[in-house]
Amino acid sequence: MKTLRKILKRIILAGILILLIGFMIPQNLIIPVKGATSKDYHAETFWYYPWGKSITHKGVDIFAKAGTDVLSATSGIVIYDGELGRGGNVIIILGPKWRLHYFAHLKEIHTQKFSIVGQGEVIGEVGNSGNAVGKPAHLHYTLLTAIPYPWLADDDRQGWKKMFILNPIGYWKRDGEKSGM
Repeated sequence: MKTLRKILKRIILAGILILLIGFMIPQNLIIPVKGATSKDYHAETFWYYPWGKSITHKGVDIFAKAGTDVLSATSGIVIYDGELGRGGNVIIILGPKWRLHYFAHLKEIHTQKFSIVGQGEVIGEVGNSGNAVGKPAHLHYTLLTAIPYPWLADDDRQGWKKMFILNPIGYWKRDGEKSGM
């Protein structure tokens, strides 16, 4: 029984250590479309209401020519690649601070599940898949946190979800205005 307790204690301590290390990894995000600047998205579309079936727009749309490279905004591990309903062709990357980076409406995917990607690495192409069919090509990018930030919730429509969905614009590293490589 004491041996089992020691093992459980070590597992719990290892889990806490892994969790803390994830938060300590620095995160300097880039705009995830090659050559994109602040002129390629409208900052007020994050949490814009009304927005179709999703009610509120929970990300930023970055417009570019179809086929333009989509870059990983951060280093991380690809945890999903494939088709996902309204998002169409989608990639989800787990990055520093236990944050999920959601890339949607891709024309093509150039990575695969469980790949380790570096910041600025080409992971796909801008497109208009999913519910963006017939609309101008763009990347829908959402930044989610697996650990909730309750102080970000408010009385806005679906405002309770703001503790899980962060506005990526404030996190993007601006290199002049150019993003990525």
